Amino acid sequence: MQCFVLYNLFVLCLEIKPIERSVEIMSNSFALVSIDMQNDFVLPGAPFAVGEAMSRIENMSKVLHFFRSKNLPVVHVCRRYRTDGSDVELVRRSAFLDGTSRGVVENTEGAKIVQELSPSNNEYVIVKPRFSAFFATELDLLLRRLGIHTIVLIGVNTANCIRSTAYDGISLDYDVVVLADATAAQTKAITEYNLQDMARIGIATPSFEEFRHSFNSLLA
Repeated sequence: MQCFVLYNLFVLCLEIKPIERSVEIMSNSFALVSIDMQNDFVLPGAPFAVGEAMSRIENMSKVLHFFRSKNLPVVHVCRRYRTDGSDVELVRRSAFLDGTSRGVVENTEGAKIVQELSPSNNEYVIVKPRFSAFFATELDLLLRRLGIHTIVLIGVNTANCIRSTAYDGISLDYDVVVLADATAAQTKAITEYNLQDMARIGIATPSFEEFRHSFNSLLA
């Protein structure tokens, strides 16, 4: 099976030059990781609504369909809090318990993944207890069992869960791609600032079209 150099694949997609790496990777070793695309993070007026989320669903849907068309693994990562709040992180617990900010509660509509990105039967769903999709979850084991070397991240929130997952991915020696137009924060500026920071440590931040073109060129 032919191998390709990841750095050469993505260097043209970046405005800020990433750290140079010499990592060989096969075209079938990519996985999509969609993070926190649940009703309570996405829908307007929801408890944890992320400002840009609704406007990015169309792009995220295109990414999801692209990975499905290539028969590549898709992992949906989400939050589900217990009703009694016993698993809510400390910084959110008071607001959760007093009802000020209470969302993604297990077995509620708010905890469901939005319809446009609903998992298919052969896709993986992982519940994460904190910001990073790697923290206290089976994600790392799953990816290694699947032979994945590169994770492609979409979802919310760029500044929190996307960034935490991206940095943990780098720490675990994955190559990480964050699709710039398929992630969302409260504002466009917040997304852009965080993408710039991530690019500076070697995370690729292309648009979906740039990624799609580069990926397809592997098979040409």
